[in-house]
Amino acid sequence: MKNIRNFCIIAHIDHGKSTLADRLLSFTGTTTAREEQAQLLDSMDLERERGITIKSHAIQMEYMYEGENYILNLIDTPGHVDFSYEVSRSIAACEGALLIVDAAQSIQAQTISNLYLALEHDLEIIPILNKVDLPSANPEEVTDDIVDLLGCEPEDVIHASGKTGFGVEDILKAIIEIIPAPKGDVNAPLQALIFDSVYNSYRGIETYFRVFNGEIKKGQRIKFMATNNEYFADEVGTLKLTQVAKKSVKAGDVGYLITGVKTAVEIKVGDTITDALNPTQSRIEGFENVKPMVFAGIYPVDTDEYEELRSSMEKLQLNDASLVFVPESSAALGFGFRCGFLGMLHLEIIQERLEREFDMMVITTVPNVSYHAFSNKNPDVPILVNNPTDLPEPSKLNRVEEPYIKASIITKSDFIGQVMSLCIEKRGQITNQTYLTPERVELTFEMPLAEIVFDFYDRLKTVSKGYASFDYHPIGMRTSKLVRLDILLNGTAVDALSSLIHTDNAYHIGKKMCEKLRQLIPRQQFDIPIQAAIGAKIISRETIKALRKDVTAKCYGGDISRKRKLLEKQKKGKKRMRQVGNVEIPQEAFMAVLKLND
Repeated sequence: MKNIRNFCIIAHIDHGKSTLADRLLSFTGTTTAREEQAQLLDSMDLERERGITIKSHAIQMEYMYEGENYILNLIDTPGHVDFSYEVSRSIAACEGALLIVDAAQSIQAQTISNLYLALEHDLEIIPILNKVDLPSANPEEVTDDIVDLLGCEPEDVIHASGKTGFGVEDILKAIIEIIPAPKGDVNAPLQALIFDSVYNSYRGIETYFRVFNGEIKKGQRIKFMATNNEYFADEVGTLKLTQVAKKSVKAGDVGYLITGVKTAVEIKVGDTITDALNPTQSRIEGFENVKPMVFAGIYPVDTDEYEELRSSMEKLQLNDASLVFVPESSAALGFGFRCGFLGMLHLEIIQERLEREFDMMVITTVPNVSYHAFSNKNPDVPILVNNPTDLPEPSKLNRVEEPYIKASIITKSDFIGQVMSLCIEKRGQITNQTYLTPERVELTFEMPLAEIVFDFYDRLKTVSKGYASFDYHPIGMRTSKLVRLDILLNGTAVDALSSLIHTDNAYHIGKKMCEKLRQLIPRQQFDIPIQAAIGAKIISRETIKALRKDVTAKCYGGDISRKRKLLEKQKKGKKRMRQVGNVEIPQEAFMAVLKLND
């Protein structure tokens, strides 16, 4: 065990984690020249296309140092704020972390956020200054920033370049010398933490685990503590670039397990694996449950595919434990699921993965957050409102509370004015302003989560010319003046387009939604009124004009009463059509609400 090192790589998005991981793999001889490619550990097409890491990836390397052979278990983590849950899971399985900072961009919001996550778990931190070969790099200044943040010495910061491979040897030396070997007792009862799982259609669920005590052997009878289910370990092994089967995996090491389980609900990430005959008494602590931030409905385009969608979501949940879903139904869209996501990028990725990996065409409703409503009858008992349609009638409503977040924005001092005005427009209140350097400032705001759900991040990048970085965490519920805005098509409310909005913005947003829908909904044989309403009060209206056939074309000359008779007949037909007519809403209309500012 003294020659094992478990560590993860943490950083802000686009600071070069995956590239540096590629260099570590090639330097230790884990990959051959033939296998090498950029972002080697990012196995999804989506990750390569977007150049971001979505999933954490574990891999084992072997390295010879001062005549001894060391086993290094590396976990490459995502950098985007929406995937911080992946990072927290990886940190729970490690003793140390490489904190990577871009020499051109310096410390950003996610760098600080991920660092605090690692410090909470008492991980050893190795600071690395990456991309020192860039012409725009500013190594001296950024090194000073890292020293201020960590309280370390300037010589502790390792200079490296993921592109050229400079500094990789120093990093490996630091990993072996600074990160402690895992603690644990090989002879104690088996105790292993599940930190990830993947669905394989041929072999069932592959579970990735870290052994804290004991050892797990091939053919052993094991038990999952959360579900109390028992299985046989059909295959165990370690994770190289491909899986390497072993007879046993001992304390301190990271490996994979195949039990032949096919049903997704039986394996929970964060669960403890133990021996069925000689079980451990305690579960592994320190693993936190996911808190979804954004909720949206996902419905199959074809209602017959509901069961297929359910099994696809369950398989996806194995690979992404932060996806939470429950069944629900909508009058407009039929049966589907109410899903909880960690942010808008997460929602977008899930929708894309359903289409690519499972060939499911889905409709996504307007995302929102969950509120607490209080009725006049029981003013102390909160009613959980995940869907705007759950909100009680205005006459019965006492108050509504919405979730607030503490947002930390790091930007250049030139853009303070634009960033502040954006946050104030989103109902934010500034609580702190700290100059990290004369050029860079950290702004802290308290603002409603609902306001950052749609387009906040994109607009922040626009006003700061791409220089602002953003991170947030929840700080509880606060009372707000919120109303439910309903959209009525042809007099009937479309529940999938309803949203909860602050009173001050309701008229403005209602008007914009009506205008947007008028452009997107195709014309029918009858007039379609589009109305925005709060309760019984209509606040905005647009009309989609009917496609009209010229019924008087065959009349030439003659008395006007002949034409009028035909027009009256057409008018009656249109009226009857409008009563029974059904308006088809295209998928773009549901997504248009997110792009109201375009």
